[in-house]
Amino acid sequence: MDAKLAVLSFDDAVSNHATFVAPLLKEYGFGATFYVTEYAGEGTDHFETDKSQYMTWAQIRGLDEAGFEVGNHTGHHALMRDLSDAAMTAEIDFIEERCRTHGVTAPRTFCYPCGVWDEAAVNLLRKRGYRLARTTESRAYLPAKDDPLLVPSFVIEEKEAGGFEAGLRKAEEVGGVAVFTLHGVPDYNHPWVTLSPERFREYMDLLKAEGWQVVAMRDLEKWMPAQTR
Repeated sequence: MDAKLAVLSFDDAVSNHATFVAPLLKEYGFGATFYVTEYAGEGTDHFETDKSQYMTWAQIRGLDEAGFEVGNHTGHHALMRDLSDAAMTAEIDFIEERCRTHGVTAPRTFCYPCGVWDEAAVNLLRKRGYRLARTTESRAYLPAKDDPLLVPSFVIEEKEAGGFEAGLRKAEEVGGVAVFTLHGVPDYNHPWVTLSPERFREYMDLLKAEGWQVVAMRDLEKWMPAQTR
């Protein structure tokens, strides 16, 4: 690829995606995808009640209205491997229906919870008209070779300080796209995937300084081979 291309994707509808991440991305002129789920967790870790951790649907609609992509991460963060077609369909439908109800653009791309998938899940997404779907395989995405419903990504966490730059360098080495998976900035309820605001700013500064084009997942259609568009 001629351009240095990166994708920022944020999982799990964390509240600071709306209050901190999106406004900062606007300052940099970067695109991004926010993958939403209404994960029913343990105790108070619940989308409907824990608004210190999770966005409201009004905030999610605000991301959509601001030009960011809202993607489908299943209704309940369900691992897609080995689920029946009916169960997978219900999980996909859940977020699509929530988007319709709250005036959010219908999702065009998908994110496999925990990166888990199987052929049945891929086939169902294809039948449903999804154009791209993200996994967590730690390598660059090669549009000319990879299935667009199995887009690999680098998972970024505070504990792996060099992971972001390493992902950029790996993408440059193979002429691919650096797709990143992030969670809360910070992620209060799930510290194993947290990222500090300070570290996040450093990464955005690096992208800007090096001239990376930063887009949403849906924008990757522009770089897909003509026969797969």
